[in-house]
Amino acid sequence: MFEINEVLAKELGIKRTQVDAAVTLIDEGNTIPFIARYRKEKTGALNDEILRNLYERLNYLRNLEEKKEQVLKTIEEQGALTSELEEKIRLAQTLVQVEDLYRPYRPKRRTRATVAKEKGLEPLANIIYLQQIDHAVEIEAANYVNEEKEVATVEEAIGGAMDILAETIADEAEYRSYIRDYTFAHGKIVSTAKDAEAKSVYEMYYDFEEPVAKLAGHRVLAINRGEKEKILTVKVVVETERILGYLAKKTIHKENPYTTTLLTDMLLDSYERLIAPAVEREIRSILTEAAEDGAMKVFAKNLEQLLMQPPIVGSTVLGWDPAFRTGCKLAVVDPTGKVLDTTVIFPTEPQNKVAEAKAVLKKLIDRYHVNLISVGNGTASRESEQVIVEFIKEYGKPLSYVIVNEAGASVYSASKLATEEFPQFDVGQRSATSIARRLQDPLAELVKIDPKSIGVGQYQHDMNQKKLSEVLGGVVEDCVNKVGVDLNTASASLLEYISGISKTIAKNIVAYREENGRFTNRKQLLKVAKLGPKAYEQSAGFLRITGGENPLDATSVHPESYDATLALMNKLGYNLASLAGGDLHGIAKKVSDYAKLSEELGIGEITLKDIVKELEKPGRDPRDEMPKPILRNDVLEMKDLTPGMELKGTVRNVIDFGAFVDIGVHQDGLVHISQMSDKYIKHPLEAVSVGDIVKVKVLSVDMEKKRIALTMKLEEPKKNKKKDG
Repeated sequence: MFEINEVLAKELGIKRTQVDAAVTLIDEGNTIPFIARYRKEKTGALNDEILRNLYERLNYLRNLEEKKEQVLKTIEEQGALTSELEEKIRLAQTLVQVEDLYRPYRPKRRTRATVAKEKGLEPLANIIYLQQIDHAVEIEAANYVNEEKEVATVEEAIGGAMDILAETIADEAEYRSYIRDYTFAHGKIVSTAKDAEAKSVYEMYYDFEEPVAKLAGHRVLAINRGEKEKILTVKVVVETERILGYLAKKTIHKENPYTTTLLTDMLLDSYERLIAPAVEREIRSILTEAAEDGAMKVFAKNLEQLLMQPPIVGSTVLGWDPAFRTGCKLAVVDPTGKVLDTTVIFPTEPQNKVAEAKAVLKKLIDRYHVNLISVGNGTASRESEQVIVEFIKEYGKPLSYVIVNEAGASVYSASKLATEEFPQFDVGQRSATSIARRLQDPLAELVKIDPKSIGVGQYQHDMNQKKLSEVLGGVVEDCVNKVGVDLNTASASLLEYISGISKTIAKNIVAYREENGRFTNRKQLLKVAKLGPKAYEQSAGFLRITGGENPLDATSVHPESYDATLALMNKLGYNLASLAGGDLHGIAKKVSDYAKLSEELGIGEITLKDIVKELEKPGRDPRDEMPKPILRNDVLEMKDLTPGMELKGTVRNVIDFGAFVDIGVHQDGLVHISQMSDKYIKHPLEAVSVGDIVKVKVLSVDMEKKRIALTMKLEEPKKNKKKDG
């Protein structure tokens, strides 16, 4: 019979013991980040990605088992459950298979078949279906003409019987499964324009067809949107000869001059009226779900890369929120994120007060020793960038700027959270502050914004919003816990993503901090309202205290391992003072036999390796290994670009067919998937990620359409040399 943990092990390609351990830990209320980081011994070091896939499939398979029990109970109550049917239902591996098996027993609305059954025509249907009749069906049907039951003619009786058989065929799970699979393998998606003359972004789909099995996810989502906007008509088309031949083979057992034609016509009706529309809906649904899942994975990967961009530490940053009529909002933020000053300047259309703007800039930069300007990439950013570059040249002191993705800044600045954080600011001041802080610590700032609004996805508004929120929320949670947070400076919006910390507990931590001052040790967390032993266990390792009573509190070593860590340091000739002084670099070289030492210390070997790695670089930030943003002090214009020009750029977004790269002009360039690598790649994510710094070459520039085509293939293809001779 169906065994969930066994299925999970096979699907994920991991050991059954790993699945059993992970499922037990999940059922005990442990979070994915906690299991991934602090329960490696039990799971065999399953990472957060595998654990999230396991969690998602576990929920699906448990829902599947629940659905099976409901279906079995319903069919049993109808007195129709056989041992054969029960076995088929219990062995079903998808909800679709269960639904197919349940279909004949599902309570139906009044259909042509149910009306015919009410008229007493089921026996006639059975007689015809048995194909053993040796006289005209009309003679048999005459017995069912009954004015009381509203069967006025022989034709009506035969028609009703055919309706019953058509529905019976349509409800047969085996037939539906075959037709669905055949249509998926051999069918085509065809889309046409409702108005072929109308201009729209869907013009490539005005006369479009592609095999169902080969249709790319981004095309599915584009076609769906075009249909939703009533621009496209979409249908699934398949040759019916093979399907009707299959149905005939399954149902017409012998050539009978009285029944064969009737049954052949009935099969055509059953397929065209009942099966094909349902199968088309199912296939469109399967395609959409697969496309959404693919798009969500791309969105999730892009979001992870964006959140894990390295912070620019120690800089006083001027955040610049560009605009035309309402002016450019500026906010000066110190290295800790504290807002020092805000103002508005009007260097762009229609005011064009460039000289005044530069004077204000100079005053702010001199007063606060600003060394970096963070410019949002929205409306008027091109014009703002021009002013900044001119100013840098005139200023004559070290000063750089970075273009940052401002997606979601306006959403944040108008939010309740931003109002609570900066009650004295207007939306422009909050937005400029957010743009500055995005450069200083992207993760801490971006967690304040709904991940769907961050702008690194594709067709995100067309997806299942609940599922998208869960997927992206999981990404944010994993990123925050990988990095860890400073317990004494983290905002409530950052803390609530920490393992075991709810929104309420996050607010309570901030309130405790405001009332009692800095946390000096992790144990004080247990004094926070509603933060009990379980939440402490789940969260403590991810919450860091710098300069506290115990240097281990500044590391990712979990309090449950403190005794073993102290014993380890003592054995190797170190103490807590050594850790505080950063003197443990090279400690790994002193451990020759991890298996023996872990046994001595009473901890697992994997945990020991993690502790040693952490003691080598206490409180290390995994983001330090990511590419740093490009600091600019000059600007290119689109008209400056020429084919063949080589540039360095930042990947801003990755989509199914390529990646958009910021090369320092107002318009991002597109590197098509075919221009990413000399090797064949299935998806752009195999070659690049958001935030990557890449070298590109300009292929073409279309000034009218504002399109820049780029390539990452910088070397000329080698020509085959002909051998002499």
